[in-house]
Amino acid sequence: MAETTSPLLDVRGVTIQYKTTEHRITATYRVDFQVFRSDRFILLGPSGCGKSTLLKAVGGYLNPVEGEIRLKGVPVTRPGPDRMMVFQEFDQLLPWKTVKENVVFALVSSGKLPAKPAEEKALEYINKVNLTKFADSYPHTLSGGMKQRVAIARGMAMEPDVLLMDEPFAALDALTRRKMQDELLQLWGRDKASVVFVTHDLDEAIALADRVFVLTSGPGTVKSVYEIDLPRPRVISEIRYDPHFIELSKLIWNDLREEVMVSHGRERAA
Repeated sequence: MAETTSPLLDVRGVTIQYKTTEHRITATYRVDFQVFRSDRFILLGPSGCGKSTLLKAVGGYLNPVEGEIRLKGVPVTRPGPDRMMVFQEFDQLLPWKTVKENVVFALVSSGKLPAKPAEEKALEYINKVNLTKFADSYPHTLSGGMKQRVAIARGMAMEPDVLLMDEPFAALDALTRRKMQDELLQLWGRDKASVVFVTHDLDEAIALADRVFVLTSGPGTVKSVYEIDLPRPRVISEIRYDPHFIELSKLIWNDLREEVMVSHGRERAA
């Protein structure tokens, strides 16, 4: 999991609220967690528990009303190239730029690299996601899975301190999703990226994670953390039948089921 005992990302006592015209809604309440270098940290929980909200706060897009988020000891107050986010929507690419140009644009506009080295870096990561022959293609000619691979290549090419992924495969069909999960496992294995990944898919969480962090139903608070000590490299179609995978799945599912029942009870009461 971690390559150092010092946390890369430190989330302490974070409460996040939204304002509507009539109410103030608490999305998360005093959440604590730490992410270490080369950690694959998965946020899991029922719908509405604040998973994506937490990720946006780590990205600097939302400010907590209580608590603090620190990256390498420095408070997070705004978005920055040290935290790259991959969203679940397919249309996160600039439609008037090619695959290569989308990746180059991120590198150059952030000041990470000048044009020529940026093009070389872009092609390196486009190759890593197996899209070299589509480097000069425009987004509208790509499938949903291919667009997500470009977004992942763009994020990883920036070589951020932490890569933030918000249910990036949620809108894909089951077969494409499984293929993307295996490709991501291979890519992470080569690049040793530090990742915070949000999902509602239990099997995906266990297969990808070093640790699974389970949130309660909203407002999201800490329920439990599971160390995933399955061997690497992993292939999802194989490890799903590992007895330890099955046992972890049962344990985590019991946690999730309790929270789903709580959420449904609140909805009926309302």
